[in-house]
Amino acid sequence: MLNVIMEKVAIIDPLGAHGSSHHFYLYGQLKGLSGNDTAASLYTNSQTKDPFLYGVKFHQTFGNLFASDYKIVSGIRYIVGSIRSLLHARFSGCGVFHFNVFDIDILMLFNLVLVKILFGKAVLTVHDVASFAQRRQSLHISTLVYTMTDLILTHNQFSKDEMIKSHSSLDKKIHLVPHGNYLPFINIQKDKKKAREYLDLPSEKSIVLFFGMIKKVKGLDLLLRSFRKVVDIRPNTILLIAGKIWQDDFTFYQQIIDRYQLSENIILHKRFIPHNDVEYYYGASDLVVLPYKRIYQSGVLMMALSYGRPALVSDLPPFKEIIIDNENGFLFETEDVSDLAEKLIVVLSDKQNLLRVQKNGKESIKNQFDWHKIGQLTKKAYQTL
Repeated sequence: MLNVIMEKVAIIDPLGAHGSSHHFYLYGQLKGLSGNDTAASLYTNSQTKDPFLYGVKFHQTFGNLFASDYKIVSGIRYIVGSIRSLLHARFSGCGVFHFNVFDIDILMLFNLVLVKILFGKAVLTVHDVASFAQRRQSLHISTLVYTMTDLILTHNQFSKDEMIKSHSSLDKKIHLVPHGNYLPFINIQKDKKKAREYLDLPSEKSIVLFFGMIKKVKGLDLLLRSFRKVVDIRPNTILLIAGKIWQDDFTFYQQIIDRYQLSENIILHKRFIPHNDVEYYYGASDLVVLPYKRIYQSGVLMMALSYGRPALVSDLPPFKEIIIDNENGFLFETEDVSDLAEKLIVVLSDKQNLLRVQKNGKESIKNQFDWHKIGQLTKKAYQTL
């Protein structure tokens, strides 16, 4: 096999461990590259730990980026951290600068201008094509960012198609590189009884888990509305809601809980879930539900499957690229409360089938979304530069 000599790659990622489980994605990205003979360096914040991966250099150049409540202070720290990171990487011999993008803004544009001044190549992994933040993205800024970018990676065909709708010239720049699993970085809690005891959850009930940041696009309201019918048929079912509220008002959801008299079947953990506790939430659950109204790629789905938990998800195109209904997961019609309720009842009523699908889900995540394969695809994309 021809061994292609690569330039050094710098992954510039100020978010790191502040983005829920995003640091695990970073570690997987680095693991895939180092396993495919690609020299990589990570530049991130001081709250993100060194992954200690062979061949990977680690730098905390952004400091405690998110320590201040003032956006202007965080913005200044971001700019200083970017300058330190990019200059250090360039003078260390890095020619490729790789960014993970959830929101395209003026700071991302600043990074790309600096990359071009340093005669580097810019690579973006676009996680969210359009931001889920309440502010609207500037089409002008995103056009400038995409124009200045040399290579774009995205996780699925749906995201690629969405980008091309707004920026038709991007077709040849975009490469599909899936989101990898979390298997190398998690502890799997196989003892359901122990997990429930740790979280003080009832041991004898069926537990449905809604996990992750609570925001409007996640469809928690749909799940709550469907749950009245579920409880009428299966009164022994509990909905565990675990996650921090993000740009949302939980009063809206509490009103639904009160209206449908669901309080006895709902357990609320409305807070950021520490990384050390995540395994217990998945370990305690019988089924993870993602009733999303809109999504480009879900780390929660990847996490659920990595923890060996079956998932019921809305039939959005990005989910359907991963989940085959009743094979490695379950699908329901997006934003259809009645269909969600019926699926929940059917899925929870057939334990044998649930275990079969659970096993298939774990196998599919292990084989299809292995980081070594993803590293190969990423390296192949780099080589087009």
